[in-house]
Amino acid sequence: MQAQVKWIADEKFIGTSESGHSVIFDANGGQHAPSPLENILLSLGCCSSVDVVSILKKSRQKVIDCVVEINANRVDTVPRLFSDIHLHFVISGYDVSDKQVARAVELSADKYCSVALMLNKAVKITHDYEVIAAE
Repeated sequence: MQAQVKWIADEKFIGTSESGHSVIFDANGGQHAPSPLENILLSLGCCSSVDVVSILKKSRQKVIDCVVEINANRVDTVPRLFSDIHLHFVISGYDVSDKQVARAVELSADKYCSVALMLNKAVKITHDYEVIAAE
């Protein structure tokens, strides 16, 4: 896998993936685009959500929505690394099994989410979930 990051101006950069997709980064506090660390959180949330939805669909759960709310804390010293990240999954659907959601979230965190598995080496990642019945 390859990628390229090019400086645009000030503290703005454009990242281009091997597949040709581009993302703007703003290292100046995220004024014009997400910062690099914000993008890490977004990548973690997306990677985990892909797993959770896929696992739930394979277990024939009638999921209609998946939202993951992410909260992160950073250390006060430079470099300002993440110290801990919490993912809260909100799963909506028809007759969705609490047990299946718990299983999907655990499998994502412990086995499938590449981003979480990389970050786990340096960051404490926790997660929980709630299931909302669709009407």
